[in-house]
Amino acid sequence: MRGRLRRILIALLILAGVVALAYHSRHKIHLADFTWRKFIHSVGQANIFLLLLCMIGIYGCYAIRAVRWQRFCKYVGPTSFVNTFAGTLMGFAAIFVLGRAGEPVRPLLLARKERLPVASMFGIFFLERFCDFAAAATLTCLALLVFPNRLSDAGADMNWVDSARNGGWLLLAAMTGLIAILVVYRLHGAAIVDRGLERWRNAGGFRSRFASAITGISEGLQAIRTTSDLLAAILYTALHWILATLIYLGTAKAFGEAFLHTEMNFSGAMLLLAVTLVGSVLQLPGVGGGAQIASFIALTKIFGVEQEPAAAIAVVLWIITFAGGTLAGIPLLIHE
Repeated sequence: MRGRLRRILIALLILAGVVALAYHSRHKIHLADFTWRKFIHSVGQANIFLLLLCMIGIYGCYAIRAVRWQRFCKYVGPTSFVNTFAGTLMGFAAIFVLGRAGEPVRPLLLARKERLPVASMFGIFFLERFCDFAAAATLTCLALLVFPNRLSDAGADMNWVDSARNGGWLLLAAMTGLIAILVVYRLHGAAIVDRGLERWRNAGGFRSRFASAITGISEGLQAIRTTSDLLAAILYTALHWILATLIYLGTAKAFGEAFLHTEMNFSGAMLLLAVTLVGSVLQLPGVGGGAQIASFIALTKIFGVEQEPAAAIAVVLWIITFAGGTLAGIPLLIHE
């Protein structure tokens, strides 16, 4: 009964999030003049070869994630690329099927397949998420603060860009603060936490298990210990998100006719990716939701794309970047 009540509460929270997002966007999306004929025409005119290339590219992103995860596991235990890559595909397939409730599946699967401590895998998972947040924030800041003229070349609404630049500075400040907190924790905080939990580890029972779990998470968070570790983390994270930006750029270029008097460029793709990532926080099981809406709003309100091609691009972006991994991930999950 408790499990059913919990599922009902989670469903209500998700529904409330969808309603809130729809209410917030009520003045941004006007579908009264939306025509399915134009939508089908936009899909029919897309460059299929370029879209297939982007689909292949998303598996390259998963491969880079797997290599980065292996590097983070350097001080925890040995790993194999095959198991890590398969676990990564299954983990993202679980997010597609279950929504954000599927996030814990990946560290659990990787811990099981590699016979490594679960707590340490969650520590590495948190570190990985931090790297991804820092990369997404960097993309946003570069697009808004460093290359605004390139956004103008891509057809972006410069009034929107100018108003969003203050948000870019705030994001830069938040990212700097989080990096400082992580550095301080790595240099001093981890040892303090470890000493504070020593008595609990020797107490036995629940307190001992809790202390061991926290210690394991802390160990995972300390995966970056040397300069080479830091450079490797930056390199793999940069490669992953540059490739992801190229996938967004390639998908937009596959619908070249959608951009009437301009052409999407790398800076525009960075901004489109950043806005989509914000929407992807609301990931409904099997249907996405937030990512498509965010992409649609960015394309129509920032880049001036008509509604029908914007809807087509948003849906195809979701299929490639969020659903694409399920082609291999779901069969692997079933087999597992």
